Amino acid sequence: MSEIILHHCHQARSVRSLWLLYEMDVPFTLVMHDFGKELRSEAYLAKHPLGRVPCLEIDGKVLFETGAITEYLCEKFDSPLGRQVDDPERMEWLQWLHYAETVAVHGATLTQQHIVIYEDKDRSQMVMKLESRRLEKALEVLDEHLQGREFLLRDFSAVDVSVGFSVYVAQHFVELAQFKTLSDWYARISDREAFAKALVSNGKVAVYQNKFYGISG
Repeated sequence: MSEIILHHCHQARSVRSLWLLYEMDVPFTLVMHDFGKELRSEAYLAKHPLGRVPCLEIDGKVLFETGAITEYLCEKFDSPLGRQVDDPERMEWLQWLHYAETVAVHGATLTQQHIVIYEDKDRSQMVMKLESRRLEKALEVLDEHLQGREFLLRDFSAVDVSVGFSVYVAQHFVELAQFKTLSDWYARISDREAFAKALVSNGKVAVYQNKFYGISG
């Protein structure tokens, strides 16, 4: 049996890895961190040189990219949430796995502008407007793909987890209701028990303390 340790911060990208582990129902140890000095300690930087999460320790090795973690776990445990190399959906599975970051990059920029930057004078209204529109365009692609589908692929899979977290972040900056098919899909996946467990704070400070952040910040 593999020993698995996941390093995680509340509402960070590591939610993807935590949610996936809960869906897979494999034993693991969860280590929750606060953002800040704890992630910049010498001990933690020896695991993740950028001092970020997720960081997955498994079989004496370390992975710290969410896409790599997802692919490795699905293959290692031969999970039905993955798609093996001979599966006809393998190519599409890989596409949506990495498309999660296409969506996330805009959410990350908006998080920085609205939340990480404290002073209104230091925020860029132009960046927020451009990134909001880019995020909308990325969500439009998902909305169109999901027409007539219950999930991104033939059934629920790890790509719903990866993209699902990106949409979780996106909804704080873009009105999700304008994408009805995407909203219906998000309602289905966010209703899963594993998703709710992955969002438990355990007393850690939330990144997204407001339900929605307008352009004016």
